Amino acid sequence: MQTVWLSGAEWLAVLRIGLGLWWLESWRHKDKKGWFERGTGIAWAADVADKHRWTFVKAGFHLVVAPRPKTMAYIVVYAELALGLGLVLGFLTPVALIGGLLLNLLYLVLMIHDWAEQGQNAMMALISLVALLALSWQTWSLDAALGLFL
Repeated sequence: MQTVWLSGAEWLAVLRIGLGLWWLESWRHKDKKGWFERGTGIAWAADVADKHRWTFVKAGFHLVVAPRPKTMAYIVVYAELALGLGLVLGFLTPVALIGGLLLNLLYLVLMIHDWAEQGQNAMMALISLVALLALSWQTWSLDAALGLFL
């Protein structure tokens, strides 16, 4: 497909890179000292889970996240960094797209009552799905340069 400025494959790469920059911004603006030393991020999520309208969210949070808050803080923060770098560089892109889609869906379920957050998570999940199904790593990526995921 040819468009006015870039090819269809190049526009998909732009979409993938833009999503990666979005993840990097999510990582950049986090108060890492608060997340890692004071546990603010996980404490906030625990408060959201405790008030959640779906009981399985509260139960799942207390089963998986609450017993290991420091580990989960590092996982969340560095997952966002890894997703961003993977998508911008186009390295292990399908893995990053699936990981990002799953993380956005987790955020979406956790914050189901917060409409301000829903738009961002829904759009990021949609972009991940489109980029994954359209094989967006075939252009401008380390995956393409290395012959991965052909």
